[in-house]
Parts: sequence; C-alpha cells; structure tokens
Amino acid sequence: MAAVLAAVTALVSGCSTTADSSTGTKGYISGNGAVSVLSPNDRPDAPSVKGTLLGGGTLDVSTYADQVVVLNAWGSWCPPCIGEADDLVAASKALPEAAFVGLNTRDKSAEAEAFVRRYDVPYPSLVDQDSELLLLFHDMVNLSSVPLTIVIDADGKVAAVINGATTKTTLVDLVEQIQAES
Repeated sequence: MAAVLAAVTALVSGCSTTADSSTGTKGYISGNGAVSVLSPNDRPDAPSVKGTLLGGGTLDVSTYADQVVVLNAWGSWCPPCIGEADDLVAASKALPEAAFVGLNTRDKSAEAEAFVRRYDVPYPSLVDQDSELLLLFHDMVNLSSVPLTIVIDADGKVAAVINGATTKTTLVDLVEQIQAES
C-alpha cells in the first residue's frame, strides 16, 4: 500500500498543471524520450487494463490477446503529447497488426474529443481522468511524466516503455522488434 501511495503522490505532484518547483513554469513534467526495452525473460505481466472509452462504450485491452499493444498516456493540455500526435497516428497506420490504445488523462471529454478529431486519431482511447489505469503500472514505469508509451508484447508482458514523446520511426522499429521476438 505504501508503494501505491508513493506512486499516487508522485503522479499527482509530478503531473500538476500548475507551476511548482518540480515543473518550473511549464506546469507539467515531460520525459526525455528514453526507450527502455526489457529482455523477454525479464518482462513483467501487464496489469488488466479496462475501462470506459472516450465517446462511450468500454474496452478491455485483453481483447487484443496475441497482438502487440501500444498504450499511450496523453492529454490535450500536454505540449509534448500534441507534438507526438501525428507520429502516433502514422505509426498506428504503419503497424496494422498492432493494437493502439490511448489512455487519456486529466481531460474534460470535450477537450479530449476535440484532440482526437484534430489529429484524426484512428484508435480508441480509454478515459483515465484520475490516472487510475496508468497507476496499474506504478512499479514498472515512471508515472511522473506524460506522454508515456507502454508496449505490451503478444504474451501480455510489458516489453518496453518510452518515457516522453516518441516518433513514428522509433515506435515502428520498437514494435517490429518486439513482434519479431514472438
């Protein structure tokens, strides 16, 4: 319980939309884009991720069993998320055999839906306003920065994490590498 409380504290303080000493004047913390890939023998099981979809309905990520899943935590308020949006859309189109799912955090529905329309995002996003779904990964990723991309291999294990904004090239190469390992 202490680990979860520490993760919640880090997430709440790290992703604040108001300026403080940890965020400077930006009001958010952005990762450096570092890619961490776990060897197949060291990959932890991914937690069960399911919830309400932006725009209605529900999704259980386990329905993508036997596929590589790309989970991207994003917010319309986040400049690095805006910066990577076109690359994520392009990567999802270049990787039709992979499943892409957004984890929309701390947005009002109207703002998130406008973002999805503006960038023509073709994949679903789970509503994660309180970051409860992202917190499921508290012992696997740095929760204090958004965007954050988690790649789950076809065996349901966390295979890689991108801490910060990514590019189409990085994501396509990474997913293809993970797919080749299966």
